[in-house]
Amino acid sequence: MLKKLFILSLVLVSMTVSVSDVQAAKKEKTEEFDTYELLNLFGEVMERAKMSYVEEIDDKQLIESAINGMLVSLDPHSSYLDAQSFKYMNEQTKGKFGGLGIEVTMEQGVVKVVSPIDDTPAAKAGIKPGDYITNIDGEQVMGMTLNDAVDKMRGKVGTKVKLTIRRLNEKPFDVTLKREEVKIQSVKNDIKDDEVAYIRITSFSEDTDKMVEKAVKKAQKELKGKLKGLVIDVRNNPGGLLDQAVNISDLFLNQGEIVSTRSRNEEDTVKYTANPGDIAENLPIVILINDGSASASEIVAGALQDHKRAVVLGEKSFGKGSVQTVIPLGKYGAMRLTTARYYTPSGRSIQATGIVPDVEVHPAKVEEYINEYGFSEAEYRNALKNEEAAKNAKKENKKKNKDDEKEDWRKDYQLSRAVDLVKALSIYTSQK
Repeated sequence: MLKKLFILSLVLVSMTVSVSDVQAAKKEKTEEFDTYELLNLFGEVMERAKMSYVEEIDDKQLIESAINGMLVSLDPHSSYLDAQSFKYMNEQTKGKFGGLGIEVTMEQGVVKVVSPIDDTPAAKAGIKPGDYITNIDGEQVMGMTLNDAVDKMRGKVGTKVKLTIRRLNEKPFDVTLKREEVKIQSVKNDIKDDEVAYIRITSFSEDTDKMVEKAVKKAQKELKGKLKGLVIDVRNNPGGLLDQAVNISDLFLNQGEIVSTRSRNEEDTVKYTANPGDIAENLPIVILINDGSASASEIVAGALQDHKRAVVLGEKSFGKGSVQTVIPLGKYGAMRLTTARYYTPSGRSIQATGIVPDVEVHPAKVEEYINEYGFSEAEYRNALKNEEAAKNAKKENKKKNKDDEKEDWRKDYQLSRAVDLVKALSIYTSQK
């Protein structure tokens, strides 16, 4: 009897397994069928569009638009790049390209400015992060893809383009820009207050890390041991190459994680770590950020902030914390696909939240206070003349002009605060 029951149980188990296998196979077959059915639908729609659209349209245009539509529907940074756009992107990462010098994204159906690049037509015209471009040469942007809008803003060097700008709390206005061959000098450096190294990074393109290292060594050599610290300015820096952000962070860290990229598959997580050696020799660092600091800029700020290696000063950054992989498609260009998210060493996701500064400082206008009603000795009637005044007048005027030029950067309130903070931190660290 027991034997019969055992055999019956095996039969039932076998039947159950067989039924579940059949159901799984049916489900798989249904999914395959649905996919093929949808592909047939795509073919039918394409054929009808080609035959019945009000204007003649070719297969290439329809298919490329369909591919781009599929990708841009995923997120604002995934897209299809035709051969020309792919070539333009490669030129941009090498630090030389033609156009307006503006980094943009798509938001609410219109083009949003992430950041204008220093010394380009867009920056000179006063375009600001957060501006919306609603019309290009009178044509509405609403309904265009990001690639279409970017293509319309590009053009032959020397030609002009008119943009309609919407800015918060202002009426829409037009600005006409002349296209130029944009050559990006990704690193600029200077000495502020005779003791603080100022390093401005405008983008993360090829060899930016080498230029930053060179700027630090130059400041150390010029000041001969009197260097108090560094200000690293990545305001309005839209980002660039991941390896450059990692390398620049590594210049100032002795150890630990710099950034990690995590995809939907846990096993594909990649962690980038620092090598021993801090070229700034533990001197104080202040990093300047604002709402135009994105992507690679946020990686550097986040890494140095988490390791307590730098104080981040300014405004909350843009919040672009996703990784795009560019996949070449032969003669047809490439596809840019979001494949992962960035995480700072402490595990913070940059996406949509950005980097919050340690010291929040908004832009402000700095003006010298002048007492209009004060009197000096020279203004009294019959005051004694200074015999040396006439001789020194010319020298003083020359010196004043030089000092005015030297102190002009103090009008940048955020930079002024950053330099003062470096000097304050240097006093504290020197007493340890």
